[in-house]
Amino acid sequence: MKHHHHPATDPTAAEHYLPAMGRDWMLPLYDPFTRLIGARAAHRMLIEQAGLRSGQRILEIGIGTGNLLLMAKRRHPDVTATGLDPDPRALAWAGRKARRARVAVQFDRGFAADLPYPDGGFDRVFSAFMFHHLPAADRAAALREVRRVLAPGGSLHLVDFVPAAPSDGRFVRRAHRKVAAHGAIDDLPAQLRAAGFTDPAETGTNTTLMGRYATYQAAR
Repeated sequence: MKHHHHPATDPTAAEHYLPAMGRDWMLPLYDPFTRLIGARAAHRMLIEQAGLRSGQRILEIGIGTGNLLLMAKRRHPDVTATGLDPDPRALAWAGRKARRARVAVQFDRGFAADLPYPDGGFDRVFSAFMFHHLPAADRAAALREVRRVLAPGGSLHLVDFVPAAPSDGRFVRRAHRKVAAHGAIDDLPAQLRAAGFTDPAETGTNTTLMGRYATYQAAR
């Protein structure tokens, strides 16, 4: 089992991360922005495809303000939910929302490329519009870490921006270039296979005013 330093207390931990909205002062705009990109529908798709059952342990990496986890707990109150993010402001925001909703979620500070959890500790891992924020050099490590913390039979469920299609229209293509093209994911199944996942698959796509996104799943 791998030993981990918790980034919240480890002075050697990297402090480089991109806040949820790119700038700390923009965090209050996160929920309106996610509504604009259709994140609620994407969260619903991920939760449904995950096939959650009572007693399962779920983890979301890069929680934003906690919307996916809160939705999962409302729909499946008997799962054990944990959310990880490097940004203490986002964690505090999500914690307040969870308390208002009277939903029990554990929130931890940490980084996707060095998860502070034991091997096989989760049945499902979620990632929603976070993966493209990771530096390219960290993406392989993050996927290997996700696979490590998944129990046998566990799976990853991910949604993120992908390159716009020619059929998307000029406005969407232009918006996509501004919002997501710097990190749009176009080879995720190959990255998942390289990290040791089996049966990686794109499970759906959707086009919004802010660009095209796709949902994926892969088995441990």
